[in-house]
Amino acid sequence: MNVAVRFRPLANVLVARNSRLIVPRLVFRQGFGPRPIQSFRRGFTFGATIPQPKPKKRFRILRNAWRSTLGLTFLGAGWLAYSIYETRFPHEQIEPDPAKKTLVILGSGWGSVALLKKLDTENYNVVVISPRNFFLFTPLLPSCPTGTVEHRSIMEPLRHIIRHKRASVKFYEAEATKIDNERRVVVINDLSDVKGDVHQTEVPFDYLVVGVGAENATFGIPGVREHACFLKEINDAHKIRKTVMDCIETAMFKNQTQAEKERLLHMVVVGGGPTGVEFAAELQDFFEDDLKKWIPEIADDFHVTLVEALPNVLPMFSKTLIEYTERTFKDEKISVRTKTMVKNVTNKHIEAEVTHPDGRKELQRIPYGCLVWATGNAVRQVVRDLMSQLPQQRNSRRGLAVNEYLVVDGTDGVWALGDCSATKYAPTAQVASQQGAFLARLFNSMARTQALESELNHLEELSAQAKVQEDRESFEKEIQKQSKAIRRVKQLSPFEYSHQGSLAYIGMERAVADITWFNGNLASGGSLTYLFWRSAYLSMCFATRNRVLVLMDWIKVKVFGRDVSR
Repeated sequence: MNVAVRFRPLANVLVARNSRLIVPRLVFRQGFGPRPIQSFRRGFTFGATIPQPKPKKRFRILRNAWRSTLGLTFLGAGWLAYSIYETRFPHEQIEPDPAKKTLVILGSGWGSVALLKKLDTENYNVVVISPRNFFLFTPLLPSCPTGTVEHRSIMEPLRHIIRHKRASVKFYEAEATKIDNERRVVVINDLSDVKGDVHQTEVPFDYLVVGVGAENATFGIPGVREHACFLKEINDAHKIRKTVMDCIETAMFKNQTQAEKERLLHMVVVGGGPTGVEFAAELQDFFEDDLKKWIPEIADDFHVTLVEALPNVLPMFSKTLIEYTERTFKDEKISVRTKTMVKNVTNKHIEAEVTHPDGRKELQRIPYGCLVWATGNAVRQVVRDLMSQLPQQRNSRRGLAVNEYLVVDGTDGVWALGDCSATKYAPTAQVASQQGAFLARLFNSMARTQALESELNHLEELSAQAKVQEDRESFEKEIQKQSKAIRRVKQLSPFEYSHQGSLAYIGMERAVADITWFNGNLASGGSLTYLFWRSAYLSMCFATRNRVLVLMDWIKVKVFGRDVSR
């Protein structure tokens, strides 16, 4: 048996067709005798192209979507890595110039931090004074007592903010106790537990921005300050958490009476604004999702009540959303008691005057285990002291009266923003933030104007000294150019608030939103609005670090639930 292989020379076989190299198929034949050349030619056709499989069009859209998603993921990861790098490794700063004016900023709230973030600090010697060394993202504060969000996740250290400014900024953790407008100094006290040899001093200023906020208002009701928990600072959230868990564990104490158990497990929230509504919703979620699961003995007695003196909750929202919120609270078994005005508070119950639909008023006693006071703002002592120094502030009751440029009436070089100022706008974080951004533009414009005026004076001196007519004409053109630039810089409009809308979480993964849309409002509520509420608050966080931490907290609660320890 022999094996015969018939093939032509390689040069006669390789054929270039459509830029493809075509190689013939070698035909092996087993047997006695050679295979006819025609048989070989039938087995291979010289110059023929091998058919290519056509691409499948069936999943082209899915493939393109996957590639786009993958590309966006890589871009997002790169942006996140760059943001973290910038946060972790700040640049070198310019040292302050003693010849420049001193700008003192009091407070570390929404207004002060918005001003600090947008201010060109190289134009001034900036000094920040605040009793806390961090900025608190207050919209998510109601989520802290229940453990939905950890308190560190909504705190941004002031040292991080000022370290990322181009020029260095001084910070003193102290409380401003007095503002002396005549001497142009601020008296500050160190209130920390650890004190040095000097714990009280004075800070001079050329310009002063007062953004100390407001304190909790008790409206002169007896017992509120002694027995209620407030919800304005991080320490308040810690106190509420401890009180709620103490009430639960005390209710589980051996031989506790049923009446006392019901009182201890009754949580009362006073205030039907966004803070009170959101905390009541978070507390009910905490009970439904976690407490009832791990402590089933309290399932029948735990109860949340929201008390509001006005006819309805969330008065700044539209009527449709108010009714939707009240229906949702009814489904969640949260009691809403409107037209109920608190008159007295003891350690175990509140006395409230209830107005019935027929106008009849009745005094009722409402027992409670934990009382959260989430309503009203009051003027701080340092602001009251400054108001007493200025005759123009005699008729002001809500705070420092300011003009359209936020300058305190009766002063020169003193501005006020946020909750400590008395304007026609509601004391909200949105208003304070826009006021801070406005003042940053104002101070940047003032510095730019001073620099241009200095250049203008120098050009006028050179023009007066010029002896050649052509040089004088050249200087005159530059003077006219600088004068136009100064007029443009000085054209800063008064402050005008632009309302972006209102958001509130109402429980059961639902939220309400009253958003400004062109010339009208867009009102919505439900689960999709809840996703919008979360995304909006996530984007409002000042730092990438806080956004990542808040997102991780939400994921952690979704996977593992909330912690039920004290």
